[in-house]
Amino acid sequence: MGAATLHLAGERLFLDPAGGLYLPARQTLVVSDLHFEKGSAAARQGSLLPPWDTRETLDVLALLLRRYAPETVVALGDTFHDDDGAGRLQRDDAARLKAMAEKFAFVWVLGNHDKRANGLRGHSLAEWRAGPLVFRHEAAAGRVMGEISGHFHPKASVPVRGTVVTRPCFVADGRRLMLPALGAYTGGLDVADEAIRRLFPMGGRSFLLGRERVFSFAFGARGRAGAP
Repeated sequence: MGAATLHLAGERLFLDPAGGLYLPARQTLVVSDLHFEKGSAAARQGSLLPPWDTRETLDVLALLLRRYAPETVVALGDTFHDDDGAGRLQRDDAARLKAMAEKFAFVWVLGNHDKRANGLRGHSLAEWRAGPLVFRHEAAAGRVMGEISGHFHPKASVPVRGTVVTRPCFVADGRRLMLPALGAYTGGLDVADEAIRRLFPMGGRSFLLGRERVFSFAFGARGRAGAP
């Protein structure tokens, strides 16, 4: 497992290729945008997607929990795709998620898709702070220091051997860190998009998720990936 190491506000962070963030000094795992039951929400609107997105997302979350055995787990919002998502969980998935929430101390940061508590064990709140770090769903405008957020589902494209590879990614610039979405059915927004670029006006680094490691690339003020 080739996690990348990053420092933010004096804290050491591990960026895991599975899409999670680990803070070793605080024994805290951070994930974002799980969007459980997005598949069943789409089915309600007539889009017939395979109904396995929650199970696949739980598999990734379970892998991260086994890998780090954290004391605290912070979910940065949009845990369910909508307020009714918890009620649509299949029985096995519901039992599995409940067991996770009972074994680990979860902090459920509320997002735009889940504006109320999800009924799972843990603390639900608008944002959470730990030392110099602030954890919120959507990044705040302007200058911040030590912010960790999600919401935008960042992805980046880089040229590789005559083709272009697009992958979910972490985004960082020394002041803030944005996490990729962990949910199996979540799309992505390119780091060159204005919605992300305005939050990183001086550029920064994108950390693309690979199978066994994270690949780091610099990007400029216009959001385009450059050299490793």
